[in-house]
Amino acid sequence: MYNELVLISGNANPEIARRIADCLGTDLRTVTVGRFSDGEVQIKIEENIRGTDVFLIQPTPPPAENWMELLMLLDAVKRASCRRVTAVIPYFGYARQDRKDQPRVPIGAKLMANLVTAAGANRVLTIDLHAPQIQGFFDIPLDHLYSAPVLLRHFRDIEPERTVVVAPDVGSMKMARSFAKRLQVSLSIIDKRRPRANDLEVMNFIGDVRDKDVIIFDDMVDTAGTLCSAAKVCIEREGARSVTACCTHPVLSGPALERINESPLSELVITNTIPFRRHDECPKITVLDVSPLLAEAIDRIHLEKTISALFR
Repeated sequence: MYNELVLISGNANPEIARRIADCLGTDLRTVTVGRFSDGEVQIKIEENIRGTDVFLIQPTPPPAENWMELLMLLDAVKRASCRRVTAVIPYFGYARQDRKDQPRVPIGAKLMANLVTAAGANRVLTIDLHAPQIQGFFDIPLDHLYSAPVLLRHFRDIEPERTVVVAPDVGSMKMARSFAKRLQVSLSIIDKRRPRANDLEVMNFIGDVRDKDVIIFDDMVDTAGTLCSAAKVCIEREGARSVTACCTHPVLSGPALERINESPLSELVITNTIPFRRHDECPKITVLDVSPLLAEAIDRIHLEKTISALFR
């Protein structure tokens, strides 16, 4: 049993955990994640994991209880005398709070990194952090994967000469540039202004998309305000032929689905880092599976092999 690979899942996204287990040819260990009558999280590891290499799979989308489950599971696993525990967090919540951009506000991403470390994680595995500098918030090893290989396969049949990748804001420009380079297409950028959270005003469009097929690339979609405004600008103001969008993390809160349905978007391609179970409300959404990517990374970490090959 010493150094055996063990997979444990919380309740945030058990489907992706099962898919990862299938890819690795193993089973998820039995864990009870319950609640006391007042709602307090109660955790129990039902099997012996002493001396094992544990990978704890728990993304952290809303509600905040997903964070509490992750921290409690980490503490339980550590106290069960595992050899090492890796927190597999496909979606790292609070990543937008990565700096002190106003007076008297917290740096939520740094706080969450501290909590994960304090709860006992030896290392972290995640995908497409909203801000890459969050890697520096951790005082433990962090492996940062990119969903681009999975998304690129979906767009492998495009016509490069008729396609343009659009970054919906300056913050997503670096990732969009990499995406455009791999697709061998040109890049355009939307310069936006956001007077308040979850509200925006599109200002300038940099590039040419007239009579082109546009792919808008971003790391996450929350209320879809940015995305749908960008799609509208591309079609109505800039003369694009069609607009498709893709993102890694489908938060899709509030009026997001309604906005997507009413927008000129022909398709929104997402991954399953966050579970999406509302297909009947928004048929424009296509879900891609990143569990093989995570499974390969977990296997390489367990065997102490490099994971840089996964970035190609």
